[in-house]
Amino acid sequence: MTSYGAAGPAPSAESGPPSRGAGVDGPVPDALALVLTEAALRAVEAVGGYAGGVYLQSGTPGLLRLAMLAGLPGPLFRPWWRMHVNRPFPVAEAHRSGQPVHLGDVEEAMRLFPQLVASLPFPFASMYAPVVGGRERYGVLVVLRAPTPGVPVAARDRGRILHEARRLGADLAALDAEGTKVEWRGEPVCVQLPTRTSPPVRIGYFDWNLDTGTVTADTGLRAILGETTPFPWTVDRLTSRLMPEDSYALWALARQAAGSGGPAARRIRLKGPDGGLHLLEVTARPVEGGTGGKILTGSLVDLGTGLVGSDATDRLPRAILAIDRLGRITYLNDRTEALLGMPRHALAGRPLWEALPWFSHPYHEEQLRGALLSDQATHFLAHPGHGEWLSVSLYPGHDGVTMVLVPESDPAHRPAGAEVDEDADGLASPEGRAEALYRPVALAIALSEAVTARQVSAVVTEELLPAFGGRQLAIYLLSERHLYLAWETGFPPGFLEPFDGVRLDARMPGVETLTTGRPLFFESMSQLGAAYPGLPLDAHSGARAFLPLIASGRPVGSCILGFDRPRGFTAEERTVLTALAGLIAQALERAQRYDSESALARGLQDALLPHRLPVHEGVDTVGRYLPGTEGMDVGGDWYDVIETGHGLLALVIGDVQGHGVAAAATMGQLRSAVRAFALGGHRPQDVVRGTNRLLIDLDPGQFASCCYVVLDAETGAMQAVRAGHPQPLLRRADGTTSVVELAGGVVLGVDSTATYPVTRLRLDPGEVLALFTDGLVERPGTDIDEGIERLRRTFASTGTAPLADTADRLIREARQSADRPDDIALLLAARWGTHGHGHDG
Repeated sequence: MTSYGAAGPAPSAESGPPSRGAGVDGPVPDALALVLTEAALRAVEAVGGYAGGVYLQSGTPGLLRLAMLAGLPGPLFRPWWRMHVNRPFPVAEAHRSGQPVHLGDVEEAMRLFPQLVASLPFPFASMYAPVVGGRERYGVLVVLRAPTPGVPVAARDRGRILHEARRLGADLAALDAEGTKVEWRGEPVCVQLPTRTSPPVRIGYFDWNLDTGTVTADTGLRAILGETTPFPWTVDRLTSRLMPEDSYALWALARQAAGSGGPAARRIRLKGPDGGLHLLEVTARPVEGGTGGKILTGSLVDLGTGLVGSDATDRLPRAILAIDRLGRITYLNDRTEALLGMPRHALAGRPLWEALPWFSHPYHEEQLRGALLSDQATHFLAHPGHGEWLSVSLYPGHDGVTMVLVPESDPAHRPAGAEVDEDADGLASPEGRAEALYRPVALAIALSEAVTARQVSAVVTEELLPAFGGRQLAIYLLSERHLYLAWETGFPPGFLEPFDGVRLDARMPGVETLTTGRPLFFESMSQLGAAYPGLPLDAHSGARAFLPLIASGRPVGSCILGFDRPRGFTAEERTVLTALAGLIAQALERAQRYDSESALARGLQDALLPHRLPVHEGVDTVGRYLPGTEGMDVGGDWYDVIETGHGLLALVIGDVQGHGVAAAATMGQLRSAVRAFALGGHRPQDVVRGTNRLLIDLDPGQFASCCYVVLDAETGAMQAVRAGHPQPLLRRADGTTSVVELAGGVVLGVDSTATYPVTRLRLDPGEVLALFTDGLVERPGTDIDEGIERLRRTFASTGTAPLADTADRLIREARQSADRPDDIALLLAARWGTHGHGHDG
């Protein structure tokens, strides 16, 4: 469900800030982005992290977007830009519960959030603090740092990130009160972290007057920037020489210095116009004359393109290249130029995947993600697309990653971790290993769509076995302290029958993996037989993996993977398999609940929606409801037509947040409330206002959108009230169709003092009004305005077709779609003068 405020959707964060600073000629970074930047940098430094960010509400209920990312390259983490609050990820949990989440190591993350580890199978710790201001939940503050295996996150650090989240919440609430829309709809702003190293080479100085916005500089700064244009400049002229992410960092650092009156706590790296790196440090002092204004005095230190690393590295017999935390190349030696066949100036300052396109291969991106998210060296093989293979080593640090490139023809310099096992099960090449890493992602996606236990098992067979070269699969489910075989494939006929229905006290690997919660890996059948003497073994001599199926601490069953021949299991494979077992357990637990809950929800939905709409002289009404194709397949969308007396009809359509029994139940309560208020003779604005207060009393935190229209059947006069709902469409008698612009208020359930203005208009004979929920016009990855325009064109093309046929035409495309995440409600009302044309519920 998408919410639309009275003023319409907020401008995209990608479109740039609309405000201007005092004395500044051009646009400046908007206040929201600056507040987020400062908060992310403070939080990372406070808890000793190496990356951080802020998720904010997106304007679409239930969807958070990554607004600020510090210390990591945004394009490399694109799959994590969006986060639905009902997903099993720590960001969603922190926002949903309002409680911080702290994951000290990968083991804790696997136990609590297996889907996070399945998508990012690297050793790192993470902290998540909800950002709250007053009654408003704005988003989540995130910090990534090195893991502390077996040691919980210290209370001191828990307190520090919570303090920064509360501080950010207060800042966002202040912006909200000033009229700034605190939500994010575009791509995240990427910000460089303050550096801890690098000596100065050339220094220039400048003064920035915050009152006038002018910048004056000395000859040193002019030389660094290669500028001949006379000063003074505006600050925009200075920041235009920098990359956007560095410009945000400059503004944030300047605000910090201005607020403290002293020197900034850190220097920051800025990429200059020549690709070189500069360090910036600023201090604040008052303007002479006691005006209360301030001047920022800045020093800019030039590090140069070729001077970030030592000249001594040019004498090493290896190609060495370095990138910063945003993925930009900061250094390369002579051997790298020769190996890659590219000059230094063509590489320095560019993002790695742009300078070296072969690095955008999913497998190589995954290795870089692993290096950035952990403090462990990574070794792998890469093929640039021409010439020989390269052995690549990544050595991460606080300020970036150092890369060593060695041709495969030079085995003396090949890192041990980059060796290729030609006998591995389907993992003989980097592409094979990439498959092993990325098929689990496909498994996670497919599991989210599986409904029944049989569908879950089929997904595991189709996705998990091929990813790891497995041949046999068995899934056992727990019932009354016994394990029963639910699914098997690949085993000899009848082989598993003796194990069906075993008790939890039996000494068997499939039982003990569940009772202990630990996965068991056996590289050969002889190793399994030695660990469990007397256990019947099949004819295969291969490896076995026994995985516990545990969902949110509750035992579900166990999973057995079999292989035709002996094989080892790398640490990475063990981590991924363990995490995937948690996903399988969650899917199976969900499937076990599905049948009973689905029947209950479907019955509730059918009982609450009207089976037939009232018949009224001169007015024709038609309603349609289409459930979504995900989850419980029922939601909170509803429509209704109410005869309020004196020839008046109330046309109602609404959308409750969420899906399932809870959403359907809330929908039923709201529908009953609207009917009661309408039949009580209340004015349209009072009907919606009363329903809003009732929802707040019934279920704080739940919200819904609604459109309520009162139609006089004789005159066609209409009074319309809209609460965060999509605007209706109107098709005129001549066939022209347009969006009806109704004034509106906030969604129901948010503000008990909210008021809802009335829009007066008329429905003339031959005209048709269309009310609908956003499931009809929203498509993943496209703007909702495109969906509304598509619906408008279809509506216009229906001509004078019967109203029932028009309704079927409008939902035909949605009905044929297999991927329909939201349910759909549609209500059409046509005025035909004094002769009706039939009525349909």
